[in-house]
Amino acid sequence: MLDIAEDLHRWVEQGRDFAVATVVAVGGSAPRRPGAALAVDADGTAVGSVSGGCVEGAVYDLCQQALQDGETVLERFGYSDDDAFAVGLTCGGVIDILVTPVRAADPARPVLAAALRAAAGGEAAALARIVSGPPDLMGLALLAGPDGSYEGGFGAHPELDRTVAAQTAAFLDAGRTGTLEIGEQGSRCGAALTVLVESSVPPPRMIVFGAIDFASALVRIGKFLNYHVTVCDARPVFATKARFPEADDIVVEWPHTYLERTRVDGRTVLCVLTHDAKFDVPLLRLALRLPVAYVGAMGSRRTHLDRNERLREVGVSELELARLRSPIGLDLGARTPEETALSIASEIVADRRGGSGVSLTGAHTPIHHDATSTSSPTGRIGSVA
Repeated sequence: MLDIAEDLHRWVEQGRDFAVATVVAVGGSAPRRPGAALAVDADGTAVGSVSGGCVEGAVYDLCQQALQDGETVLERFGYSDDDAFAVGLTCGGVIDILVTPVRAADPARPVLAAALRAAAGGEAAALARIVSGPPDLMGLALLAGPDGSYEGGFGAHPELDRTVAAQTAAFLDAGRTGTLEIGEQGSRCGAALTVLVESSVPPPRMIVFGAIDFASALVRIGKFLNYHVTVCDARPVFATKARFPEADDIVVEWPHTYLERTRVDGRTVLCVLTHDAKFDVPLLRLALRLPVAYVGAMGSRRTHLDRNERLREVGVSELELARLRSPIGLDLGARTPEETALSIASEIVADRRGGSGVSLTGAHTPIHHDATSTSSPTGRIGSVA
């Protein structure tokens, strides 16, 4: 539900009752991943999506039913061999969806409201809800923050609260959404519970070095992909807000100096577009030693070979050089700045998701390459279609 936090936070502020359906687990070629949500308010207004259209109608009805009876339910939707156009996923996937009412009198509403407020404000937070387990735990929630604090919980189960809070904090630290299995008393003992953990973290960073025309196009597509985009260049005449109106930050500084002092993490992507040795070499020497997701550098193949030799001369190892994506981007035959930006963005997505970058036509590779798959929870699951 945190993926539609802005809409739901507004509904909470307006005092609306609503029900939210959240993807808990997927199998096969399901179109949305765990955490995707659709919500319906008491007036029938809907926001979000759980399947890209395949089962939205049936989930909409489940939300309306949950608003009426106040029950949290878990439902399974899958492919129908008998009737491919019946309610189900005609792409062949299976999704499990948790439907939760969020009404004024519900005990978990304050916790859910706090989670939505944090996510809508761009703060780091993780929300844990019981997917399968004793009826008295269904619908309850726990919110964990990055400092280890938490609010809410699961009633008379303090050890369960502490254990779930610790596990949820670990999910948050990794920026991960998924399920975990835990004992009812907070250990491996007792009846098994399935807990859905949704993490809301600030957008990942894209840092574009080199304030050139190609950078302007890359900034636009970076924002489209929900990156926090920074443009850095040592030349003040080029690094201006007028040239990069959509950038979140514009920094006039030598690239390697800025990279030394700025925050990066395992989701950060670094795009070096300067193709000038006096900028590139000190920058890449540092970048290739940082725990970032992606380092790419623009230039011709001759520039690439020359740059690699210069990097070796300043102590960059072959293992570090192997991390460098250069020439940057996938082979799309790109010529314009916009096409080149698409090529770079395509490589970033393929690198993140484990894609091959080849055409899907005639290929025998999975369409979705998410590294982790979430097993289907046990409990109250109804098979639809």
